[in-house]
Amino acid sequence: MSVKYETVMGLEVHVQLDTNSKMFTRVGTGFGKPPNTLTDPVVLGLPGALPVMNREAIEKSIKVGLLLGCKIADVCKWDRKNYFYPDMPKNYQISQFDQPICEGGEVEIELPGETPTVMGEHRKVMLTRIHLEEDVGKLTHYERDSLVDYNRAGSPLLEIVSEPDLFTPDEVFAYLTSLRNSLISAGISPCDMEKGQLRCDANVSIRPVGTTTLGTKVELKNLNTISGVKQGVEYEIRRQTKALENGEEIFQETRRWNPEEKRTTSMRSKEMAHDYRYFPDPDLMPVKIDPEWVKRIEKEIPEKPFDKQRRYMAEMNLPYTATAALCGDRPLCEYFEKTANLTKDPVKAANWVVNDLLRELSQARKDSENESGISVENCPLPPASLAELINLIEENIVSNNVAKELFPEMFATGKSAGELVKEKGLEMKSDGDEIESLCAKAIEDDPDAAEKFKGGKEGAINALKGSVMKATRGQANPQVVDETLRRLLSS
Repeated sequence: MSVKYETVMGLEVHVQLDTNSKMFTRVGTGFGKPPNTLTDPVVLGLPGALPVMNREAIEKSIKVGLLLGCKIADVCKWDRKNYFYPDMPKNYQISQFDQPICEGGEVEIELPGETPTVMGEHRKVMLTRIHLEEDVGKLTHYERDSLVDYNRAGSPLLEIVSEPDLFTPDEVFAYLTSLRNSLISAGISPCDMEKGQLRCDANVSIRPVGTTTLGTKVELKNLNTISGVKQGVEYEIRRQTKALENGEEIFQETRRWNPEEKRTTSMRSKEMAHDYRYFPDPDLMPVKIDPEWVKRIEKEIPEKPFDKQRRYMAEMNLPYTATAALCGDRPLCEYFEKTANLTKDPVKAANWVVNDLLRELSQARKDSENESGISVENCPLPPASLAELINLIEENIVSNNVAKELFPEMFATGKSAGELVKEKGLEMKSDGDEIESLCAKAIEDDPDAAEKFKGGKEGAINALKGSVMKATRGQANPQVVDETLRRLLSS
């Protein structure tokens, strides 16, 4: 009888905090700068250079702890994590060992629903701790040489450590997506994995179903995308399961994920805490965190994405699909809310933002040489202009089809909807005689559709409507067209 196995996983997520300067020096942070230009004696570990703490980084760390329901430490301290490797010129990393800035906490996740239009099951993944440290440099390996860039070395890095509380690759994906959305929404970090602003190590173990003892832990590195993390743990689960079924032993080690070959390979045996010889940093005093400081930061915590999603669905009656697209993007939510406040129907406002605005923004990024230059924050179409277009539809001044044609031009030129409607003569036509004449011609030209409608096929009337709308370039009032066709067909 075969033994069935279950997976237990924990994640270590490293987040580069969005601060003006590095963790222990005034040198600036940034991505894409010429190699080794964001350095100074502190970053390079030169003799006599002393670290000075970055207050902004500590404040943002407290903010993350409050956002995720952690216990904020009364006192945290700095430790030296010693290791000999060229990505850290001091040969040690300033980190936090036994007194981190945050303990406990949780991340709410949503598992996929039965269909993409239905909300899935929600649960909380428990956290162990969050600690603050300095980032290391980046090594680039070539066939015969390796080069090191210390631009990111010393940048403030937050490590968010989960409990072994994830059990499927889907949960891992949901956890990272939820955590990333929360951090971006709170202004903690852009969390761009391609730029190294968010990095993840996954600890994977399997055990026989029904047992409580954790299996041997294997750590996965080089997981550079959220989907890559999911693929990496899927492979590792298969590898470990097959090994145990064949009677092989799983060794505690660190393995590298190869995204091209879609497999993991062994890097080294896993280091233990004593291997790093942690000891308190003699150049840095412990940090005492004032409760009043924590209370002030707590007032700045934004609404969590899932809380916002539930509010939108309950108060505005938005469909799940719209809230799922909106609530992971705080600037997009702000744009939507400003638009909705200027219209009578928040559902229509959400549909325009999620479908039409996001489409134009995406296309603009593709067309732009500087992709970061096109975003909802600097969108050429302000919320008031989109609201005006929606209101013109509601007031039967333009049809929905005409509005769809106008929107790309509004986005490209910045012209208002009212301005373009007058300029192009696109006001909706509601003249009864003209529409009746066009409806009569549509029935005459398509007797099959007319007979099908009379025979009880309701959808057949759409072909007749389409003919009328085409003849008027979409300017006929759809309601008047519908009423007129039904009257003529029933007489």
